[in-house]
Amino acid sequence: MGKRKGRDISGWLIIDKPAGITSTSVVNKVRWAFNAKKAGHAGTLDPDATGVLAVALGEATKTIPYITDALKAYEFSVTLGAATNTDDAEGEIIKSSDHRPTDDDIKSALGGFLGDIMQVPPKFSAVKIDGERAYKLARDDEEFEIAARPLWVEELLMIDRPDADHVLLEMTCGKGGYVRSIARDLGETLGCYGHVEWLRRIWSGSFTVENAVTLEQIDALAKMPEIDSLLRPLEDGLVDLEEVKCPPESLTKLRNGNAAVVIAHDVEYGEEVWASYDGEAVAVGTFKAGELHPSRVFVKPQSA
Repeated sequence: MGKRKGRDISGWLIIDKPAGITSTSVVNKVRWAFNAKKAGHAGTLDPDATGVLAVALGEATKTIPYITDALKAYEFSVTLGAATNTDDAEGEIIKSSDHRPTDDDIKSALGGFLGDIMQVPPKFSAVKIDGERAYKLARDDEEFEIAARPLWVEELLMIDRPDADHVLLEMTCGKGGYVRSIARDLGETLGCYGHVEWLRRIWSGSFTVENAVTLEQIDALAKMPEIDSLLRPLEDGLVDLEEVKCPPESLTKLRNGNAAVVIAHDVEYGEEVWASYDGEAVAVGTFKAGELHPSRVFVKPQSA
C-alpha cells in the first residue's frame, strides 16, 4: 500500500444527496473535488433517497461516530395498498390490497412505532448474513431471515394525506433505522400493505438540509481553492459532547495521547468529552478527576 496522495484537509461537508447515486459515490466525488487524502460519511442513504449526507474529510473522520450515533430525521411518502420485494418503489409488487385506512387509523397505528422498537431490516439492504450482503442473497432469490434489531424512534408524525393511496410522514430516530421497514410494517399493521414512494433525510445530528451543498456546487468548484469555503469545521461533529478547555501546559500531553489536566464545568466523572485549545479540537476522551484520558487525538495539518 503506497501512501495515499492528496491534501491533509479536515472538516465536514454537508451534501444534499440527489436520487440515483450511492453514498459511497458521493464520498468519492467529494474526495476527488477537494483532492483530499481521506474521506468518509456518517450514515448511508439508499441510492434513491435524497437529503443530508454528512461527509467528513481528514481528521474530521474521527468524529464520524458522534454523527452516526446522533438522532436523524426523515420525511417520506408511503404508498398504501401494495408491498414490494424491496420495500420501496423500485421493487416488484408482491402483495396488494384494496383496503385503505382512514387518517385516524393511520394516526393511531403510528403510536406502535414509538420508543424502543424491534425492526427487521429490508431484505434488499446491506445487512450481512453469514458474511454476504442481504441484497446480494435477495437478488439471487436465496431464502434467508434477517434478525430484528433495536431502534429508538423519538417521533413519528403524519404530515399530510394527499390522497387515499399516499401518506406523508416524518420520523426522528436513532442510528440504524430503516425507513423502508417502517413503511412495510405500517402497511402490515393497517392491513393494506405499503412501501416507501420517496424518502428525504432532513437533518442528521446538528447538520440540516438547509445548510447543505449540492453536487453541482461541488462540481463547479472542484480542484479550485474556493472549494474550501464550503467546508465546516471538524468541531461541528462534536456538538453532542460537552467541551472542556485545554490549558497550554496540557496541550503536548493530550496531543501525544496522554492524560492531562483540563478545565471543565458541570462535567461528570466518566463522561465522554472533547478538549479544545484556542477553539480547536485537540482530543476526545473520558473525563476523570480533573483529567481528560484521550481516546482520539486530532493531528494538526503540517501547514498550520
